[in-house]
Amino acid sequence: MKTKVFIDGSEGTTGLRINERFQNRGDIELLHISPELRKDPGERKKMIHASDITFLCLPDEAARESVALAEDEDVIIIDASTAHRTEPGWAYGLPELSKEHREAVKKGRRIAVPGCYATGFISLVYPLIAGGILPKEYPVSSFAISGYSGAGKKTIAAYENENRPKELSSGREYALTQQHKHLKEMQKITGLARIPLFSPIIDDYYSGMVVSVQLYADLLAKEETPETLLHYYAEYYQNQRFIQVSDADDEIAAGGFLAGNGLSGWDGLKVYVTGNEERIVVSSQFDNLGKGASGAAIQCMNIILGCDEAAGLDL
Repeated sequence: MKTKVFIDGSEGTTGLRINERFQNRGDIELLHISPELRKDPGERKKMIHASDITFLCLPDEAARESVALAEDEDVIIIDASTAHRTEPGWAYGLPELSKEHREAVKKGRRIAVPGCYATGFISLVYPLIAGGILPKEYPVSSFAISGYSGAGKKTIAAYENENRPKELSSGREYALTQQHKHLKEMQKITGLARIPLFSPIIDDYYSGMVVSVQLYADLLAKEETPETLLHYYAEYYQNQRFIQVSDADDEIAAGGFLAGNGLSGWDGLKVYVTGNEERIVVSSQFDNLGKGASGAAIQCMNIILGCDEAAGLDL
């Protein structure tokens, strides 16, 4: 029997990508809402209750409204918005972090898909805290670069307009007030005592991102070098299909550059460790529309269904 799936918010970037990835899935039956009724609460409620799994690809308030409409607790909700990522009762959809995270996704009825920047940050910081390497009190700072697709349809249209302003041809730092919406989950999921400093940059390419965290070696709880940390990450993420760890002599890192769009179109994430014995940089490279959004949502669904975890995805 096919799994009935409804995408609430199928016209947005994430919703469209999820819909595309289901086109060749013989085990999925997509439920379609009439375009003129896609914002009608009654019709949305009807579609949610007709589904086995509903994906929410909506602004936060609309996502909360949809969850309130889902009175049938047997319907599994996979929410790609920011609304429920730190809420009690919601599994955090980054199963590679621990056995407990994977089990919560597998058995959960309410799954929150991580934010794209948060995915990159947490995949780096959570293992270090779990291993007693990074003190929870460490004043963590991070920077990141992303393609413009993660900013939504209006921003995509602005970047792809032939008459766009010249500023869009360069990288632009934003979240200057240190109030980025992913900060809450970045702190809570990792267990950091302080909200991290975070400086993201949006640049003139479509998709892909790199998130980096800088560390002073002498402030870590254990003596570490880039080589020992690389080995630690390799052991921590061993047998995880969606997370790869670079080799010590990886040609990309050895060349001195990590391109933001280097893994665009791929649904996994790759970890790098660079720097020297005094100052270490840990970085994650992935597609903000893949492991950072629609790919992660489908991965969570696959785990719930007990099918191939990479079904419909590009690994």
